[in-house]
Amino acid sequence: QVQVVESGGGLVQPGGSLRLSCAASGSIIHIFVMGWYRQAPGKQRELVADISSGGSTNYADSVKGRFTISRDNAKNTVYLEMNSLKPEDTAVYYCKTDGTLVRGISHRMDYWGQGTQVTVSS
Repeated sequence: QVQVVESGGGLVQPGGSLRLSCAASGSIIHIFVMGWYRQAPGKQRELVADISSGGSTNYADSVKGRFTISRDNAKNTVYLEMNSLKPEDTAVYYCKTDGTLVRGISHRMDYWGQGTQVTVSS
């Protein structure tokens, strides 16, 4: 079994910063991609940023230049540094592991965390 747990959300003023963390635990052998998604009220869940095990990154246009994703493969942990936050960044942020290889399971699977709320407001 794999658990994915996010932390670091909260309330921040416009222009402020937050750092999200996500740790995947369990009998994990390898994770291809770890990513952050977000879902605002009334909107679809969207990709914010993701990073491969080799370090290749991908960002949504709306966060380029403001957010930075990083990863610690040894700890199966991914981070999202968010700067210059805007009210439109308000959402529940979810962590996802893509292509997760777990001991005892022959095929790779994807796992989601429960999400952490980020609210940008004055």
